[in-house]
Amino acid sequence: MLVTREYRSVKDARMALSGALDRACTPSLFDRIDWFESLHDHCFPDEPVRILQAMEGEHQLWLFLRSPAPGKLSALANWYSFGWSPHFLGDPDAATQRRLIGLLAQYLLKDSAQIDLYPVTGSAGLLLEAFRRGGWFGVQRPMGGRHLLRLNGRSFGDYWAGRPGRLRTLISRKSRSGRFTLSITGTLTDALWGDYLAMHGRSWKQPEPSPFFLRDLAERESAAGTLRLGFARLGEQPVATQLWTVENGTALIHKLAHDQAFDGASPGSLLSHAMFAAAIDGDRVDLIDYGTGDNGYKSDWMEQREVLHRLDFFNPRFASAWLPAARTAISALVG
Repeated sequence: MLVTREYRSVKDARMALSGALDRACTPSLFDRIDWFESLHDHCFPDEPVRILQAMEGEHQLWLFLRSPAPGKLSALANWYSFGWSPHFLGDPDAATQRRLIGLLAQYLLKDSAQIDLYPVTGSAGLLLEAFRRGGWFGVQRPMGGRHLLRLNGRSFGDYWAGRPGRLRTLISRKSRSGRFTLSITGTLTDALWGDYLAMHGRSWKQPEPSPFFLRDLAERESAAGTLRLGFARLGEQPVATQLWTVENGTALIHKLAHDQAFDGASPGSLLSHAMFAAAIDGDRVDLIDYGTGDNGYKSDWMEQREVLHRLDFFNPRFASAWLPAARTAISALVG
């Protein structure tokens, strides 16, 4: 028997899940109920959430969505999210997964005109097929990438020997001066967070869009022992910083920044060298994930690029969706 339920708050969804998407049961940070709750509280506090559950026997599907405008739904994700996907419980086979997604697709036809999902990784084809079968017009487009490093048992020395010669030369040359003190901690303090914010404020980057979300993430991961907060300092002054988490054999690079005044001395690159070494030889990770964005410097450190996809779905029952559907389809054709 197929059953559909909807929750209009993350708190209610958490209660219904009964721990199923807690840290102890869910290896990936971006799949956890804590992640969605914090993301909504700090990044989308004024947008309603629509959290959908489909059940067939012991199998479940969960979709975490937000509603930025009446009749429109989006993935509960943003620039902090390395990926978004449907969440299956009970290990359903491919046919059951399609049925569960199709059930929710049909459920949403009654009151939703448009849905956009990004950044979607491996489940894009499954979602596209199931929503189309459920009555939606769907468009899939590649949109950016996610940069990965799979160690396959290599030590840091083995990995480093395979880096581009210009990068290895840069690190060798800049490290000779010994100007900077490098440190990596797993414990967050108010003083360290103050240094992080001050450092980010002196970087080339735009102001941190959601500092309270990031602080919540850092506190939560510090308590769990998975935080890796790195600094390069000149005396007491922080000149570069990086925020990683390391868990279940995977290192995630969330944020990095350096003081532009020290560009010529490359403190950010020196700190990256130390962070990669600590993750590979210290934490013994199998995978390092540099997250979304095709910044040029990532290719020097990483070896694979996974394509991210945006999925747009349009409900043909709503005339308001016809023109956006046509424009999106044309955009996908011309690239």
